Amino acid sequence: MAKKSKEARVQVILECTEHAASGLPGTSRYITTKNRKNTTQRLELRKYNPILKKVTVHKEIK
Repeated sequence: MAKKSKEARVQVILECTEHAASGLPGTSRYITTKNRKNTTQRLELRKYNPILKKVTVHKEIK
């Protein structure tokens, strides 16, 4: 049986907040890691959205 991991660094998915409101098909998502002990809130970064062709706010999902 696999042990539960208690590592501090976990993978998170960032999804664009402006893309859903634009009505265009597809999604802009990035995968990154964060330190769970230092950053307890959901991550929010400004990343490039290739569909909208501009930098937008991407928020952590799940």
